Amino acid sequence: QVQLVESGGGLVQAGGSLRLSCAASGRAFSTYVMGWFRQAPGKQREFVAVIGWNGSFTDYGDSVKGRFTISRDNAKNTLYLQMNSLKPEDTAVYYCAAKVGLSGNYYLKNYNYWGQGTQVTVSS
Repeated sequence: QVQLVESGGGLVQAGGSLRLSCAASGRAFSTYVMGWFRQAPGKQREFVAVIGWNGSFTDYGDSVKGRFTISRDNAKNTLYLQMNSLKPEDTAVYYCAAKVGLSGNYYLKNYNYWGQGTQVTVSS
């Protein structure tokens, strides 16, 4: 098992930046494919980004491509999400998640472990 704890959320003005972190503990972090998802009020949880075991593979949701960057530091057991050029529509609770294997990266049901989420609010 792996336990995940997100941090770094907060209130930021449109156009600003935030960096989210996800600290992992438990079974070897480097064996998991890691993802970020988000859920806005009244909406379904949606895929944001995914990163492979050693960081060589990344993929992003269309709404964040070119603005967000996912990365990981396996030595520190930490996942990151750098968010730039933030927009009010990026407002959501952001969750990190872990799974085994690279298939089905966009689908919540394929992820085995989830953090509790961190709130990001972007004001206009």
